[in-house]
This record gives sequence, structure tokens and C-alpha cells, in this order.
Amino acid sequence: MSILWLFISFIYLFYLHGACVIFILSIASLNFLLVKSFARRNCFPFLLWIFNIFFLIFNRVYEGYSFSIFGQHWAYLDNFRGTFRWHICFNFVILRMISFGYDYHWAQQGSHFDHEKHVQRCHVCKSGKLCYQIQQERNISENYTFAMYLCYLVYAPLYISGPIISFNAFASQLEVPQNNYLRRDVLWYGLRWIFSLLLMELMTHIFYYNAFAISGMWKLLSPLDVFIVGYGVLNFMWLKFFLIWRYFRLWSLICGIEAPENMPRCVNNCHNLETFWKNWHASFNKWLVRKLLSWAWLTCLFFIPEMVVKSAADSFQAESAFGGFLVRELRAFAGSITITCLMIANLVGYVIGPSGVNWLMSQFLTREGLPVLGGMFLTFYVGTKLMFQISDAKQRKQ
Repeated sequence: MSILWLFISFIYLFYLHGACVIFILSIASLNFLLVKSFARRNCFPFLLWIFNIFFLIFNRVYEGYSFSIFGQHWAYLDNFRGTFRWHICFNFVILRMISFGYDYHWAQQGSHFDHEKHVQRCHVCKSGKLCYQIQQERNISENYTFAMYLCYLVYAPLYISGPIISFNAFASQLEVPQNNYLRRDVLWYGLRWIFSLLLMELMTHIFYYNAFAISGMWKLLSPLDVFIVGYGVLNFMWLKFFLIWRYFRLWSLICGIEAPENMPRCVNNCHNLETFWKNWHASFNKWLVRKLLSWAWLTCLFFIPEMVVKSAADSFQAESAFGGFLVRELRAFAGSITITCLMIANLVGYVIGPSGVNWLMSQFLTREGLPVLGGMFLTFYVGTKLMFQISDAKQRKQ
């Protein structure tokens, strides 16, 4: 099966990258030799990261290289570079190369995974299915071959944008296709994707959030309008990535490989940053999006008070009705702060940019802006409180 998928994937790869497949195979082969030669040594993780970071940087600096640098008699190959820049896709290939290296490294050291203890605690495994952690910890020592390795790196359904899957989980499903999703489940998954695509088309034709953000017209809007535009852009970004990742995951499911689900929850249903990061695949943004350092730093900065509040809440035990009420109100208050912080971080990242922060703050500190900010905060507070009440009610029923 690996040989068949390798053949299919290479046809796909040649269409995308043309002669640049030579660069992909060369770097991948060097990584395979590194893993096989040094996986049993303690210095292996360091060597693996240095090797992959080196090529990650050089691929970007030299823009995927040129065949002419190896001699003018190779320069004609630059006319056959395919339809898609190979070094952009290779960012995800690097993640897979690191995954293969670590899985092989840990296999040489011996697994300490307690299968029985995990099954007792995992609700997915109790239902008769195989969870992702079980697939990762499977013993597949016979599958660490060069053919399986290449098949994993260039597997067509997940090659361009993932979702990322570990080598062990991939190899264990390639020979024995997944059975967690029945045919009707896959069909329903596909129908939901079609409905989401129609929703995206509807949003594109009716709402003009991105037009305001890209054109710079947000500078002419009121503070309330800027917040609404930022909220719309955030939801549009969520739906865009939702469609991309769901499409490739659906393709993979049809072919028998279950990859981890990105964005299992809507962005509007994330009450804290921990939930946000667990449900929005942040690693893709790190590889795909540039010049958003201010967005990342703001998000990390806002994460610190949330950790302090959550630690204090966990240590507090409500022993009365008033105490329970107080805890619920504090949770809603903290949730509204988190959503407001996410709004500001994403306004900086996707709408106004770092240069617009001073303008935004000056607008909200005016007599007209403060009521708007208070109204937005109150809206988030009420919405978060309702979500927590619904969640608590579901837990009590279970």
C-alpha cells in the first residue's frame, strides 16, 4: 500500500513542483540518514532540530534555490518549477521529518506507554474506537523503512496543509485503514463541509469585513465599527482555515487515514486562551503567516493573567450557594476579558497592524469610545455566562 500511495503522491508532487522535487528528495534523504545514524544517541534531538531549522532558514533565504547555482548546464530546469512553490509546502514536510525522527528515536529507547491504564481512562477507547494517542504509541518497528518514510512525507491528501499527523499514527493506518469513521460518518462529514462552503460564499457576498481591513478604510470608521470589522475578520479567518483543513482531512478519511481534527470548536465558543490554542491549530499559523509577531506576543502576554486566575480558581472550593454564584460570575468576567483580549490581538494581527494600536487606544479613551468599549465588554460577559451555564447543565445531565 505504501508503494501505491508513493506512486500517486509523486505524480501529485511533480504536478505541484516539477523538477524541484529533486530538492525535496535530497533534503528528505539526508534527514533519513541522520535519523538512522544517530537515533540511538543522546545528542540526537539536538542534531535533528539543528538540521531541520538549518534547511527551514536556507529554503526561505534562497527562495527555494535555483538550479543555475549548481552550474549553467542545470539552469534549464528552472523552467520546470511546477505550479506551487516547493519551499512553502516544505515547512510542513519539516514537521513530518521531525515527527519521524522522534518516533524512531523513542522506538529505539523502548516504549513506556501503559496501554491498559490508558484504555481505562480514555472514553474514546472505551467506546471500541482507537484514539489518536493509541495510534501514536503502536509498535510499528517494521515500518521504519525509506519507502514508508517518503510516503509519509508526501502523502497527497495531507501534503499541502495537513492536518499534521505523527509518523506512527500514519503508518499504523496505512496498512490497516481507520474504522472510527463509518461510511455514513464520512458522508455526513462531507455534507457539513459543503454547507460550510456555502456559508463562506454567503459571507463573501454579503459582508465586507476583509475589504475594510485590506483597503485601510477602517481608519474612517468609528471604534465600534472597527471592533465589529475585527470580529468579522476573526470569524472569516476561522471559517477559511476550517474549510481548508476539513477538505484535506475529508480526502484523507476517504483514503482510510484519520488525521487529528483542527478547529473542533467554533472560535466564538472558546472562553479562554487555553481552549483557543487547543482548538485553533496554532502551528499552521507559525509556518504560514509572517510579520505577525505582535499578534503572537500579545496573545502570550494576555495568557499570563488567565493562568494566574485559573490557578486561584482551582484552589478555591465553593462551599455555599453564594460561593458557587461568585465562582460563576468570576468565570464569566474572566471569560469576557479573554475574548476582549483576543479581539485586540487579532485586530492588531489582521486588521489595523502594530502601527494602528496607538490610534485604536486613542479612539477608545475618548468620551464616545469608552461607552462602546464598555458595551462590547458587557456583551461578551453575558454571552460567556450563558455558554458556561449551558456547559454546566450538560455536565450535570451526564
